[in-house]
Amino acid sequence: MSRRGRLAVAVAVAGGVALGLGAFTFGYAKGYSYLTNDPAACANCHVMTEHFDAWNRSSHRAVAACNDCHTPHNFVGKYAIKAQNGFWHSFYFTTGNFPDPLRITPRNRRVTEGACRYCHTEITEAIDPAADAAHAVGEAQGQTSCIRCHRYVGHLVR
Repeated sequence: MSRRGRLAVAVAVAGGVALGLGAFTFGYAKGYSYLTNDPAACANCHVMTEHFDAWNRSSHRAVAACNDCHTPHNFVGKYAIKAQNGFWHSFYFTTGNFPDPLRITPRNRRVTEGACRYCHTEITEAIDPAADAAHAVGEAQGQTSCIRCHRYVGHLVR
């Protein structure tokens, strides 16, 4: 077999192994469940169980699932955030390198803030109209944060 042929076989084997491991991991970790809006998917990792249980006791349980607060309210933004978070959550939980207690990232805090303002537009416009208008076009800087006062509304984990 020529050198080029051996290289092609090696690349094919390495690709097959990577694809197989990826498919196994996706199935084992119930990765498909993250493509849904089912809040139970967020509790697939035991570290999220306390957050899921707290959401079940929260005032938002009847009106909002995890994706309503933690992803943008458009198709592309929602699945882009889900993909980014899915990768990093998998990475950190696999390596065990995550903060305890869990802390929201600045990017995810901005997404959550946007979700508050999306669902509660009438209230937020009345309180902070300039910041709400700026937020609508992605320019909100220095606005009063909803989660500054309401951080435990979605789930009462402290």
